[in-house]
Parts: sequence; C-alpha cells; structure tokens
Amino acid sequence: METIGTQIGSYAPDFEIPGTDGTVHHLARYLEEFRAVAVVFMCNHCPYVKMYLDRLKQIQQDYQGQGFTLVGINPNDADQYPEDSFEKMKTFARDNQVNFPYLRDVTQEVAHTFGATKTPHVFLLNQQGVLCYNGAIDDRPESAQSVKQEYLRTAIAKILSGEAIVPTSTDPIGCSVKWRGR
Repeated sequence: METIGTQIGSYAPDFEIPGTDGTVHHLARYLEEFRAVAVVFMCNHCPYVKMYLDRLKQIQQDYQGQGFTLVGINPNDADQYPEDSFEKMKTFARDNQVNFPYLRDVTQEVAHTFGATKTPHVFLLNQQGVLCYNGAIDDRPESAQSVKQEYLRTAIAKILSGEAIVPTSTDPIGCSVKWRGR
C-alpha cells in the first residue's frame, strides 16, 4: 500500500472514527473547538509509544487550556497484532490514564490519507485544518531528560502565538505502521 500523505500547507483529511470512550470522533468538531489539533498515530504495543506516552499526556495537560488538543489514533492491523485490538485499546487507555481521545482507524484509511508511517507519528493542524507540522515528538525517545529539540511543543506554541513553524517536518521516530496484508 503506497502512502498518499498530506503535504505541509494542505488541508488534512477529515475523519469520523470510534474512540475508546464509546463515542464517534469527527475531526471537523475538533477544528470548531480548538486552535490547534495534534493527531498522533500510535498503538498499544510499540516500545516508542510507551517511551513517549507520559510526554504526550504532559503535552495535553500543558496546552489543553490554551485551545489545543491531542488526538491519538491506532491504525495497526489487529489481526496481525492482537494487542492493538479495539478492546485492548480501551484497557490501554484506562490503565495508562490517557488524557486525550484514543481512536481506532480500523480501515487504515485515516493513516493512509494522512501519510502516517510510524507509531508515534504526529500531524499538527491549525484551526483551519491545514497541516503545519509532521514528524517526531522530540529528538530523544529513550530519555525525556536529554531532549534537545522539542519539535511538537515548539510547533504547538508557534501555532497558538500565530508564528511560523520551523522546521515544518522531521523524520518520525518509532515502529512502522502495521498495514493489513503485509
């Protein structure tokens, strides 16, 4: 499956997919409510997601009162990776006290149209739904204490203050998305 992908400066694809909270989540509703939305493709089993989870929760906590939200989406094929099933996502979200919506992309269409290649892989949108940054959360997955470049935090702050984001993309660090039929 060749990844299509959304380019920086282009409108992100809308989605309407189920969340672990039992409701259906629609990107357009988030864009109506928030000035910045970070869509992070993630899963339950990836060691990189596990390394980054506390940082993601902290980012949500730090910026949620400023017109920002994080939205986690799991696109992985649960047939090949049963640990990434929707039921196990509910357990993961509860056990890890995930403080942002965690959604299931069962068809993998959302990940495909965004151009997700890794877990985690971040796509930061402004309120108009335009992709402003994509890539890594920061430059040190293995150690929050040794981070030198906080890519996502910097990009969020820039959107919220109306400034230009530099860099607009970095290489995501993580495990490959587990596509069906591969």
